[in-house]
Amino acid sequence: MVGGGAAGFFAAIAAAEAGAQVMLLEKTARFLEKVRISGGGRCNVTHACFEPREFATRYPRGERALLAPFQKFSAHDTVMWFAARGVTLKTEKDGRMFPTTDSSQTIVDCLMSAAEKAVVKLRLNCGVESISKNPAGVFELILAGGEKISADKILLATGGCRAAAAGQLATSLGHTLAAPVPSLFTFQIGSPWLRALAGVAVAAEVSVPAAGLREGGPLLLTHWGVSGPAILKMSAWGARTLHGLDYKFSLFVNWLPHLSVEKIAAEITSRRQKFPAKFLANNSFAPLPLRLWEQLVLAAGIARETRCSVLTRAQIHALTQQLARSEFSVIGKSLNKDEFVTCGGVKLGEIDFKTMESKVCPGLFFAGELLDIDGVTGGFNFQAAWTTGFLAGHALAA
Repeated sequence: MVGGGAAGFFAAIAAAEAGAQVMLLEKTARFLEKVRISGGGRCNVTHACFEPREFATRYPRGERALLAPFQKFSAHDTVMWFAARGVTLKTEKDGRMFPTTDSSQTIVDCLMSAAEKAVVKLRLNCGVESISKNPAGVFELILAGGEKISADKILLATGGCRAAAAGQLATSLGHTLAAPVPSLFTFQIGSPWLRALAGVAVAAEVSVPAAGLREGGPLLLTHWGVSGPAILKMSAWGARTLHGLDYKFSLFVNWLPHLSVEKIAAEITSRRQKFPAKFLANNSFAPLPLRLWEQLVLAAGIARETRCSVLTRAQIHALTQQLARSEFSVIGKSLNKDEFVTCGGVKLGEIDFKTMESKVCPGLFFAGELLDIDGVTGGFNFQAAWTTGFLAGHALAA
């Protein structure tokens, strides 16, 4: 098995527990590095959505392909798998599931222990230079140092194809790749007043008309632009479209999605009677933080010292538009912390999702982000790794 991340490790454990002799090769000096750093070091193991069909809808690429696999190994099965090995998961308000220790090391230790108990042969610093299949149907691997290894079956779980070269082993064995582009990223915005509000979080609705995208949910203002679940979901569903726009487009934000434009305008107008002597900039709309409200008032062209009593119709209209449809120019993207998720990889039509075996090269199996599968943030990408790894591991051992 090639690739010592979440999918490769889970597949190796599944295969070994089912009776196969397994060697797991990892090109770097550490196994499970992405597991270790994910979720701010807490590891978002899966998501508390236990209906497989509903769970599958969280994948911009891979929804249909994952329907059957999730029937065989679901989020519930993941919870029970870890529980059986002494690791209890907890559910947070947004559905994300973490170990009760709030430490990814708990998950790493559990997987390492399970692999050792199943007698998986673990090898680090073992990059695979090439794989070929001889006339007898045996796979021949050449490692970076020149060492040669033979295997009856092989699993490739080398992670996302952030560059086409990352899928070189798959293509050398006859597979084709969907072009890799980033998914789950944040937006860079040059607006100084927006950046000055770094750390402010609100419930908002964001849209990119040029890409036909719209999402609602928590929005986080950052030193470089905007982030949070609403932006990350949008970046996942619009990964290819936003790539086609070279990550330069207009983003619109509705800061009060629970109110219509008419109700926003009426509320601003009413302040002329309710609070005539107050400065508008000091009289925020709930639930907007005062810092954000002040900047939106200024962005609407209303001076800080303007009192509610002197608001003009033009000013009310300008502020209403700013609250319901602020426009920002996105000038690029940034990674979401250390979470590298790529849209693209081995084309799904070339894989039998009952077993994760290649339809192109018998005896070759796939799992994880090397496939053209990616989910929204919240534990969905790890669940795809556990599920495809579990199925591939058992099929390998058959």
